[in-house]
Amino acid sequence: MIFGDLERLLAQLYPYRLPIAIGLLVALGIIGYVARRRHWADIVRRHPRGSVLVAAAVLAVGLPVGWVLGSPLFIRTEVTEVSPLAATQPSSAPNGSAAPAGARVALQGEFEGADEFHFGSGKAILVETAPGQYTLRFEDFSVRNGPDLFVYLSPNPDGYADGALELGPLRASDGSFNYDVPAGTDISRIRSAIVWCRAFSVLFATAPPAAG
Repeated sequence: MIFGDLERLLAQLYPYRLPIAIGLLVALGIIGYVARRRHWADIVRRHPRGSVLVAAAVLAVGLPVGWVLGSPLFIRTEVTEVSPLAATQPSSAPNGSAAPAGARVALQGEFEGADEFHFGSGKAILVETAPGQYTLRFEDFSVRNGPDLFVYLSPNPDGYADGALELGPLRASDGSFNYDVPAGTDISRIRSAIVWCRAFSVLFATAPPAAG
């Protein structure tokens, strides 16, 4: 998909952002100089209606597309939920709720970003809340935001793969929150918890788990 390819290209170029920015400024200066020497402004003045229509068409398409694709990269959200490993005293959880007796860490791992642009940090903790029942906990989590991000348990330690189990949309770019794992999930197949851009097939962060 073209947008996914563009995002991967952006990630590859991100470490060189400063020289690229300088190059773009120089290029804009050259274009401005050429436009002035060749009197491009006169062309616009001679054809005002056509110029307005072209500019309106570019803005009508470019602004909404740019907002949908770009704005999630800069918007930060935060969610904080009680851990299923919280203490069992009634005062430790909202509404006097208590953690399940015997809850234990089955697997856990540290998040890493896919690259310098798609940063990620925090812990992925798979908690067994009852025999055969699991909750995936994101702890002190932070990731580069993006469009259409979803959470998966993957059979691949390096990222998404066929057979990955979707747990739902990413709830926030920052915080600590939980995902219920469907009953009957074979956790022996889990090799990583990942944040995956479903629309463009781009990996944002991955956490290969180790034994709890």
